[in-house]
Amino acid sequence: MEINILQWIGYVASVIIALSMTMNSIVKFRWINLAGAITFSTYGFLIGALPVGFLNGFIVCVDIYYLISIYSKKEVFETLEIRPDNKYLLRFLEFHNKEIQKFFPDFTYKPEMNTISFFILRNTAVAGLFLAHREDNNVLKVGLDYVVPEYRDFKNSRFIYLRLRRKFIDDGFDKIITSGNSEKYTKYLKRIGFTENNNGMFVKILDKTK
Repeated sequence: MEINILQWIGYVASVIIALSMTMNSIVKFRWINLAGAITFSTYGFLIGALPVGFLNGFIVCVDIYYLISIYSKKEVFETLEIRPDNKYLLRFLEFHNKEIQKFFPDFTYKPEMNTISFFILRNTAVAGLFLAHREDNNVLKVGLDYVVPEYRDFKNSRFIYLRLRRKFIDDGFDKIITSGNSEKYTKYLKRIGFTENNNGMFVKILDKTK
């Protein structure tokens, strides 16, 4: 049976909508759902199914509204320093271990290594965990930079590597290094300005002039 172009548009729209439902991140969900709703609305008007066209047109407006709200919302970022034996820290690592392993395969928590440890708070909610230690006196080596799925919009990384840059410099660090533990983490590192050196480590220089 031959499938015409209108049917293909309907199938593509359905796949996009279904894909959006698998997103953990609310931002990714809204963007992908927006693309699906636009496609479905177009499909509805093209085949003369006005209820489909108008309903999905309304969904387009809703997605745009929430995306504008998300990107214009002013959030309060804070760090909450934690002791290596903090019970909430240990429970957090246990609860998120499966997700952590996707980005940091074979990660094992070593309290003695994480001398610089803090939760990243967004409007007082725990959005991520940063574990690191001092190496070679002036190098900050990151062991874990984990963000919970709901907050994976790169705002956490901008807070850590841009807004906390001066704090790291004042603490005597002039560069940050980490290993590309997985393909996903490697893509993340490159996107936020890390470069790979000859040893396979990823490096970010802390520019003191900025």
